[in-house]
Amino acid sequence: MDLASHYLETVRKELGRLKRQGERALAQVEDARLRETLDPEANSVATLVRHLSGNMLSRWTDFLSSDGEKPDRRRDQEFEEQPGLGRSELMQAWEQGWQRLFAALDGLTASDLLRTVSIRGEAHTVVEAIERQLTHYACHLGQIVLLAKHLAGERWQTLSIPRGQSQGVWPYKARG
Repeated sequence: MDLASHYLETVRKELGRLKRQGERALAQVEDARLRETLDPEANSVATLVRHLSGNMLSRWTDFLSSDGEKPDRRRDQEFEEQPGLGRSELMQAWEQGWQRLFAALDGLTASDLLRTVSIRGEAHTVVEAIERQLTHYACHLGQIVLLAKHLAGERWQTLSIPRGQSQGVWPYKARG
């Protein structure tokens, strides 16, 4: 396998791992708590899901041929409370975003990786754009996991190796 193909395969695998980790965290948050925040300036799980979905739909639609910030995206609205939006609508938005991302990734070839794409008018190679999004999504998924753990409290089931059990999983096998 060549390096470019390996890179695309690795990125897809890591994004899939982040998606599954997010879903396992989201499943542990009670519906009634999806909109809770840690403070008035913080985002809720619901807000983070809407933002991730909006970002993915914007960035990965026509990824190679149009700016990643679509003119019809309403980013600021992603951070406004939408009380009527339930878990099923949030999860539908979640899935739509991830499906768009994976469809775009699956359409890339090794020869695309050094092409130039634009995000908010700024030029990036495809590799740079992918890395930018991977980092962005990992940050927000970390926020979702932190909030989910806080909201689940004693019911929380770890998404990785439980405390005090590191020695029992050698050789290390990645979970999730």
